[in-house]
Formats: sequence, structure tokens, C-alpha cells
Amino acid sequence: MDFCLSALVATGIPIFLLLISFFIFLLRIFTGKSTTNPLYAPAVATVFHQLFYFDNLFDYLTDFSRRYPTFRLLGLKHSELYTVDPRNVEHILKTKFDNYPKGQYTYTIVSDLFGDGIFAVDGDKWRKQRKLASFEFSTRVLRDFSCGIFRKNSIKLALIVHKFSEERSGFDIQDLLMKCALDSIFEVGFGVDLNCLEGSSKSASAFIKAFDESNALVYWRYADFLWKIKRRLNVGSEARLRKNIDLVDDFVYSQIRNKRERHHNLSDDNVKEDLLSRFLAESERDPENMKDRHLRNIILNFIIAGKDSTANTLSWFFYMLCKHPSIQEKVFQQVRDVIQEDKKNMDDFVSKLTDGILEKMHYLHAALTETLRLYPAVPIDGKCAEVDDVLPDGFRLNKGDGINYMAYAMGRMKTIWGEDAEEFRPERWIENGIFRPESSFKFVAFHAGPRICLGKEFAYRQMKIISMVLLHYFRFQLEDEKKEVKYKTMFTLHLDGGLHLQAFSR
Repeated sequence: MDFCLSALVATGIPIFLLLISFFIFLLRIFTGKSTTNPLYAPAVATVFHQLFYFDNLFDYLTDFSRRYPTFRLLGLKHSELYTVDPRNVEHILKTKFDNYPKGQYTYTIVSDLFGDGIFAVDGDKWRKQRKLASFEFSTRVLRDFSCGIFRKNSIKLALIVHKFSEERSGFDIQDLLMKCALDSIFEVGFGVDLNCLEGSSKSASAFIKAFDESNALVYWRYADFLWKIKRRLNVGSEARLRKNIDLVDDFVYSQIRNKRERHHNLSDDNVKEDLLSRFLAESERDPENMKDRHLRNIILNFIIAGKDSTANTLSWFFYMLCKHPSIQEKVFQQVRDVIQEDKKNMDDFVSKLTDGILEKMHYLHAALTETLRLYPAVPIDGKCAEVDDVLPDGFRLNKGDGINYMAYAMGRMKTIWGEDAEEFRPERWIENGIFRPESSFKFVAFHAGPRICLGKEFAYRQMKIISMVLLHYFRFQLEDEKKEVKYKTMFTLHLDGGLHLQAFSR
């Protein structure tokens, strides 16, 4: 702060003008926000306080939630409400769905990266994409195609881990899972095998790095009130973001062009299995959807849903298994009991991972779900109030206010999950040996209501296949038990610095 003040004074701006500007700034934040009115949620800080706690933002907000299930951070034009009350979550995601869109505020922040994709838009644009995606995700062709890819890439991943195991060397499993997930999601999405796992695509590796950095830099905009000025001047974080998005676009557009050329060379009799080919076939009846920009938006949103969610969840899953060896062994025991297959032939083992087998893995399903409860792929999501409203907990909010539901904080609330809320206990999801789901408004890792995640079952299939293969052949432990594991604050819950493990053949 002292540096910023000195820099501004050095430009010749008188100190009294700076003080007046700061006073006006404070007035805009606190004027008209009803900070002392008990009908409104407690105002605990301003949105700009997030700058000082950005590296552990989700825990910072969770601490407030333990005292105030619904609270406010004050902004210049509106308030941002945060809630962990399942009644409020159901209200904004289902009961009053039409009154709570993503909103222009969020769209302005995320659209440079997500464009007019399904995660950024509302209204007819969202409904149109949702309807098309819902139809495609329900087809058996896409399901069988994707499961075949998941099985193939799980073998690739296991062979790489086997090499590290033989060498008795540590490795970053998050990095491997990210590459495995990108290989899978790109082949499902584009019909292209990037082969990131085997390091054959430098351009794909550069894409991963640029995409993840773009994700983090866009999220930084929520705390950086100067981001629009920096974007206009193309300086600082906005200059880095622009460079990364250009790299992402170049890579994605090249894939679309290549796919378009191959698509035109296919006969109508060819089965179009990957998602982009199916969208291209569909868009021939709708020329507007043939535009590369539209396809880019669809695919990028599909990638962030498919790559980050599964890779991040599996990374946290293996972290939890290393911290709880008895649970790791219990999952392994269930894999062995259900499959009853000799370990030596990996191809035969993977071929047995059918839908029927996956459905029997109740404890594994519970352990993955328990991971998502504590480490949700999307830790915070939000909406914007279209009209003045009163939430089920009695607090008012004004038109234009943001309302954020915090999956990360909700998983840690004793009022929701009991006294052991912060413990990793898969058994909480098991009843008489069978997985028992909870309300999607209590467990919001896959969101809820009309915008509930379409790829939920795809994600579970991929995570189960990879988990079963790796745990059948290896036992895992942390390379450094004393090293603290932290998240990186962004839209999705990455482990900051990766997750370094050692694997031992069973």
C-alpha cells in the first residue's frame, strides 16, 4: 500500500486529492447498504478485503460462515452475499431460479475466457446450449465412446506410475491426472488424442499451462477493482491474461479447423462419436452454430467441466487416501472383491470395468463423494438478484446484489453434517452397504436445480475407472508427510504446487 501511495504521489497527484478520492471511495461502499439494519445479512467486510486473504480465500470465507450462515461483503455498487444455508441454496437454484441468473457482473468478469459458453450465460443462450448438451450427454454412443477412452487412458496412467514405482522415485500425481483428464476430455470433445501423458504434444502442454493460468487470473478479477483499467492499458495481470487467452484460442481454433476438415470428408454413414463432430452435424441445421467462436465457447466450457473437475477431485482423493491409509486399503479391498481378477494382465482387468461393475463400487463412490464434500471442484458459485427478495432465512437482498453459495464452506459446517463435519469419513454416505445420496442443496458439488451438472455420471465413471486401476496395482503414500498441502485460489480447486506421492506395487 505504501508503495502504491508513493507511486501515485510521484505522478504529481496532490496528497489531499488522494485523501478526498479515498473518502469518496469509502462513501460509495458504505452509503445505502443498510449496514446496521438487522433485516439485512451482517456486513463483515468489503469485497476488497479479499485482496489480503486471496491465497486462503475459501477458508477466510468459511471462518465467517461459522459465525454467520449468511453474511455480506460490501462493494462499490452492490453487496455480495455469501450463504451456507441449504434453504437459501434451494431458493436461488430452484424455487426462484428465474430471479437469480449469473448476471452481467459475472459475465463481464468471465466472458474473456468462457465467452458465451454455458457457464457464463443466462436466458435463451443458456437454454439452447443446455438442451443440446443434455441430448448429447444422454446418448449411448457418447457414453460408450467416452468409457472406452477412460479405460485406455487409465492404462497409460498406470504404466507411467509403474515406472515411477520401479524407480522408487516420487511424482506429481496432480500433473499426471491433469494430463490424463485432458487427453480424455479432448478425445471425447474433439476426437483427437493429444497424448499429453506420454509427452508427445508440446503445444498441448502449453495449452494446459495457459488455460490454468487464465483460470486463476480471471478469478483474481473478483478481488482486483482495477482490472478493467489494467485490461484497457494491457498491463500487469491483464496483460498476462491476454497472452494466455491468445494461446488458448490459437490451440482450440486449430483443433476446430482440423475437425471441420475431417468432418466434411466423412460420409453420412460414419458414426460421429466425439462431441465436436456431433455438434458440427447438429449445427448444419443451424448455420449460426457453425461459427468457430460459438464452437470454441462450447468446447472450452466442456473442457473446464471435464478436465478440472475430475483431475482436481482425484488429486484430493489420493491425498485423503494417503492421510487415511485404512480407508485406502478398504477401497482396494472392495476393488479386489468386486473384480476378482488376477493383477498381472492389465488389459483384462480394465476390460472388466463395465457399468455394472462400477455400480457395485458403493464404498469407492462414497469415498469420492466424501472428497467432493470437503474439496468440491467448484468451491464457490454465485448468482445475481434480478429483483428485491427475501431469502428463506429471513434476510433481504436488493436487486443487483450477488448471492454466492459456498460448497467448500458448506462441507465444513457442523450444522449441516454434524460434529464430525471436518473429518474424512466415507461411511457417512453408506447405509446397509449401499451408497445413500443427500439432497443436492446440501451437497452442492455438482450444483443443483435446472443448472445441475450434466456430466455428473460421466465424472463418476472416469474417476472410478482411474481409481480402481491405480489402487488395484499400487499403494500410495505422500512423498513428504510433513509438507503442508494447500489449494490455489481459482474457479476450480487445484492443489497449489501439485501432490507429490510415492507408489508401491501391490
